[in-house]
Amino acid sequence: MMERFCVVLLLLFAGLPVFAQNYDVVIRGGWVIDPETGLDAIRNVAIQGHTIAAVSAAPMQGKTVIDATGLVVAPGFIDLHQHGQEPEQYRLKVFDGVTTALEMEIGAKNINTFLQQRAGKAVINYGATANYDYARALALGQSPPLDSLLIPSGPATNDPTTPAEVRQMQDRLQHEIDAGALGIGMGIQYAPGASRDEVLQIFRVAARNHAPVFTHIRSSGHLDPGSIEAVSEVIADAAVTGAPLHIVHINSSCMKDAPECLEMIAGARARGLDVTTEAYPYTAGLTYINSAVFNPGWQRELGISYGDLAIPATGERLTKELFDQMHADPKPQFILVYQNDQQTVDNIIRNPLVMIASDGAPGHPRQAGTYCRILARYVREQGTLTLMDAIRKMTLMPAECLASATRTGLRKGRIQVGADADIVVFDLATVADQSTYSQPTKVSTGMRYVLVQGVPVIAHGELQPNVFPGQPITRTETSAVVP
Repeated sequence: MMERFCVVLLLLFAGLPVFAQNYDVVIRGGWVIDPETGLDAIRNVAIQGHTIAAVSAAPMQGKTVIDATGLVVAPGFIDLHQHGQEPEQYRLKVFDGVTTALEMEIGAKNINTFLQQRAGKAVINYGATANYDYARALALGQSPPLDSLLIPSGPATNDPTTPAEVRQMQDRLQHEIDAGALGIGMGIQYAPGASRDEVLQIFRVAARNHAPVFTHIRSSGHLDPGSIEAVSEVIADAAVTGAPLHIVHINSSCMKDAPECLEMIAGARARGLDVTTEAYPYTAGLTYINSAVFNPGWQRELGISYGDLAIPATGERLTKELFDQMHADPKPQFILVYQNDQQTVDNIIRNPLVMIASDGAPGHPRQAGTYCRILARYVREQGTLTLMDAIRKMTLMPAECLASATRTGLRKGRIQVGADADIVVFDLATVADQSTYSQPTKVSTGMRYVLVQGVPVIAHGELQPNVFPGQPITRTETSAVVP
């Protein structure tokens, strides 16, 4: 009798409508976009703890209620390519709707240190790959500066390696993956001394761990060898090893060859390879002037000259004399590189294979404005992307890419029951980037609410003080890829 009574009670509770429960947060009456299921309707979203607990047209009760009437409710944006990983950069990102910012192209020099420095202090989620370029420098007996993103041009970047040195690199990268790195970040163009075989052996480390390689390809531009050969190299390495491959900023790596490079990626994917790519919506790039990109011959290889380079803080274009002075200075200095045109960039952004990533670093407007620029320029002004497609490029596509590194990727980029409660609530009529080349730190506007792990970090358009819900994203959770 008692057993039957318990069963009846369970059935009664199971049948209770969602509005009878009192959730931690309810986002009420918003235009909910979920790119995986295709949900595109007015719904209420309930959050319990760090997780989405319900998505329903029925009314729901919450301890905190956010009125999203007339606003878009979407998954938080995921930036797989964010170099600036300090509190001020995180502040810029969250106003741009980014709830997860990862350093995947170059990676962290020491993943344990990287994670420890941010624990309990980050407003958004964070993580990084293992840094191949740093591992290479260590194997060659160099001690590059820890405060520089890239290894300055010199023996550590330009010299060939021995088999023993490659094995040392492999050991270092394996150690970092074991410590939680989300794969391997390879700036191949920043290490011109790397042979094809050396690069292949690094891909083998990633493949053994079922981890992705995020790569800045060997060369860019139309010359031979150029971007087409460079894309061919990494696709071949992915094919023979089985490592998932992500090619960063195809806009600045391939430029006018981007249509052919994208066809190559499409062909690889059609034949079962896990190959993805990204772009940012700006015509200028940014890199260090004393990096190996500016080794002798750079003008011919990149198809640009001194006047196509500019100092970020002032916009001053370089002359040969100023370039020589800055290039010889061992102090790391960012330089803007104008090497693309707007039509090429726009065509790349619209391509369905291309996800959005900022390549954000101090001195460039892409750090503060990439994601809201996509919404303002391509959705609202041009109408060349639907809202659903734009959201997909900024949420689900990077989440699926991340899933090759960690199961966390399966919970990001979605407005679904069981997904992480990383959510943006914005006004499509007003959302816009404000950052420019002369004012690169102006925050984007239009984000009314941004929630990270269910915690509002922006509310009523204002950053909330002393709120740090950001969590590390690591490989401590088993990869979503089955060996």
